[in-house]
Amino acid sequence: MAKSSADDEELRRACEAAIEGTKEKIVMSIRVAKSRGIWGKSGKLGRHMAKPRVLALSTKSKGQRTKAFLRVLKYSTGGVLEPAKLYKLKHLSKVEVITNDPSGCTFMLGFDNLRSQSVAPPQWTMRNIDDRNRLLLCILNICKDVLGRLPKVVGIDVVEMALWAKENTPTVTTQRNLEDGPVVTAVTESDLKVTVEKELVSQAEEEDMEALLGTYVMGIGEAEAFSERLKRELLALEAANVHAILESEPLVDEVLQGLEAATNCVEDMDEWLGIFNVKLRHMREDIESIETRNNKLGMQSVNNKSLIEELDKLLERLRVPSEYAACLTGGSFDEGHMLQNVEACEWLTSALRGLEVPNLDPTYANMRAVKEKRAELEKLKSTFVRRASDFLRNYFASLVDFMISDKSYFSQRGQLKRPDHADLRYKCRTYARLLQHLKSLDKNCLGPLRKAYCSSLNLLLRREAREFANELRASTKASRNPTVWLEGSTGPGQNVNNSDTSTVSEAYAKMLTIFIPLLVDESSFFAHFMCFEVPALVPPGGVSNGNKAGSNDDDDDDLGILDIDENDDGKAGNDSVELVALNESLQDLLDGIQEDFYAVVDWAYKIDPLRCISMHGITERYISGQKADAAGFVRLLLDDLESRISMQFGRFVDEACHQIERNERNVKQTGVLSYIPRFATLATRMEQYIQGQSRDLVDQAYTKFVSIMFVTLEKIAQTDPKYADIFLLENYAAFQNSLYDLANVVPTLAKFYHQASEAYEQACTRFISMIIYYQFERLFQFARKIEDLMYTISPEEIPFQLGLSKMDLRKMLKSSLSGVDKSIGAMYKKLQKNLTSDELLPSLWDKCKKEFLDKYESFAQLVAKIYPNETIPSVVEMRDLLASM
Repeated sequence: MAKSSADDEELRRACEAAIEGTKEKIVMSIRVAKSRGIWGKSGKLGRHMAKPRVLALSTKSKGQRTKAFLRVLKYSTGGVLEPAKLYKLKHLSKVEVITNDPSGCTFMLGFDNLRSQSVAPPQWTMRNIDDRNRLLLCILNICKDVLGRLPKVVGIDVVEMALWAKENTPTVTTQRNLEDGPVVTAVTESDLKVTVEKELVSQAEEEDMEALLGTYVMGIGEAEAFSERLKRELLALEAANVHAILESEPLVDEVLQGLEAATNCVEDMDEWLGIFNVKLRHMREDIESIETRNNKLGMQSVNNKSLIEELDKLLERLRVPSEYAACLTGGSFDEGHMLQNVEACEWLTSALRGLEVPNLDPTYANMRAVKEKRAELEKLKSTFVRRASDFLRNYFASLVDFMISDKSYFSQRGQLKRPDHADLRYKCRTYARLLQHLKSLDKNCLGPLRKAYCSSLNLLLRREAREFANELRASTKASRNPTVWLEGSTGPGQNVNNSDTSTVSEAYAKMLTIFIPLLVDESSFFAHFMCFEVPALVPPGGVSNGNKAGSNDDDDDDLGILDIDENDDGKAGNDSVELVALNESLQDLLDGIQEDFYAVVDWAYKIDPLRCISMHGITERYISGQKADAAGFVRLLLDDLESRISMQFGRFVDEACHQIERNERNVKQTGVLSYIPRFATLATRMEQYIQGQSRDLVDQAYTKFVSIMFVTLEKIAQTDPKYADIFLLENYAAFQNSLYDLANVVPTLAKFYHQASEAYEQACTRFISMIIYYQFERLFQFARKIEDLMYTISPEEIPFQLGLSKMDLRKMLKSSLSGVDKSIGAMYKKLQKNLTSDELLPSLWDKCKKEFLDKYESFAQLVAKIYPNETIPSVVEMRDLLASM
């Protein structure tokens, strides 16, 4: 058959690649257009929305059996063929060529195993008649050879297709070059591995048809003779028909009579059937009416049964068990009856929730019985909440009253007792689940209960803190240290009492060690016990103050309480509100206990004000350990204690500053002021007391002390300007000597040490310059005049100025340097006379000689430059003279 461009080797390879792995062999592949037909509208072909597809006929051999398939392949977005549908040819029942397509290129394939026969099968449109015939002949040949049967063919003549196949079976000529020349060989397309459809009528069938036709001698050798023969036969047939009609008249009459009788019977039968039809219609209507009534009765019966079941369920939900009603209205709250009370609360909570719209059908919500039962349950709830609240308020008060009345719970004379609330918390835990159920029933009832608990426990905590603090102060033995450290009325050599007061800060630390963990534990227990929905107070496994020695052995994180409200809506949004309420309750619980802590701080301050430093460090350590949000009052307490300690220490610092300032009121001050060595003693003592984070407090005190000291020193020096420099250098030197060791380890004191060193150097320079000018005033005034003139005139003109001639130079040298050794000795004696401390004399004399040599050397250079021919004592001679003295 002729090969179409729609079927080529490249398309065949693409199809084989698309079905690779299925072990199927492509027999034929061809490009088609797919469209969808419309049932019941034969006048419309429905070729709109045509899609390009490829039909591929494939076979698969399995042993001696061969299966045939029709594959539909489509183009993917990348232009690659991919399988779309698979049809088995054994289910092919019909091949129909659409007659409405004038080109005849459109056909349908009907399969008997399609799931939905209501959907029109797809229509396939070929490019031309030859492509259509090639595909259909291939399908029919495969069905005949593989399946042994042919599908129904509609719209095309099989014989025409066979003739077309015979005409379109081409021969292909190939040439072979041999020695004798080219030889032409005719081969069929099958020899070139091209599929050729077999003929629909075999050779044997064709021979049988010719033999059958040969048995009838038609005698059509001559056309005229054949025409005459046909005329004679036609006349004979007409004559035979007329004769037959005349002979059959009686028979026709008899048939007509029979038809008339049959017509009468049919009319009678039609009348009877009409009567029967009316009766049947009436019976049918009666049956339908009966069935309708039966259906209504059946539906009513089913509905009544369902209604009874629903009402039984509703009655069961509305029923109040007698044991629960008795427990809720008049049951006992003793420890032995708590299980029954909890069960009754759980039932009441579930019953109230069961009557709410989300859990109850909205149609039931407005029923009178449901409303009445809801009112009854609300009454039960209010009764039980009132009874339980009254009991718990009285129970908390009785527990605390019992503990307060027993003096063995508190510290006594000669015996410090650590507060122990284990038994109290154990008894309270008995009612923990009851409180949670009360919260779920009525949140508003918890407010009064929390206030009652806080009020009762606050009395106990304050009593414990007061007794403990009193006994702590009474049992601590420490001598009182003076608060006057820097007073100027006493002599500088007076010793300050350095008695050991460490027991004071140890007592304060013991107070915190005992009570801070107790208050944190009480806060945590209160938050859990009273059902506050806040994070944990103390991190799991952590200790509130960083010191295990102060923590209770009682585990308050586990109250044995199940969180029955863990799924309540809006719980997360109430955290901040709950936290505010908790902090307010903790204020009520712990308020007033801070007074006993203040009393310990004030007592320690009176014994030794410097102990505020160590107490400040202890408090800072506890503050850094309090990170839980819910323990807010404990943090506030520690912050207040820190402020109190800082305030007391500030009082001490202010008083010491006033003591320093009182020094300037004296009429005359000479030598080293008394507060300078005392400040060194005070700073040494303060450094011994530093703990933890109290360095800032001490540094602030240092800054204030030294600033006042230096300001006061300068003010005192101004009262006598003649001796101001001597006074300043002696005091600044004493400040440096007394704080040398501390300045090496304390950065703040090192800063003031350097400041004193600079002030000392400045005072030394002024004092030495004053002594030198006192003895050699004319010498250095002459040098200063020369220096002043050198800015305005040349050095050669200076000897001609008034008072600066060579004669004036000789007179000045004679008066100033004659007996220079005596003048230098006078300088030393004046320096020795003015100083009150002999320790400073060697260093000051060395500074004085160096300063004098520097000035004299600059004078000698001026003389050599201005008066080159004049001779003066050399710098070396002057240096040797000073060294010999």
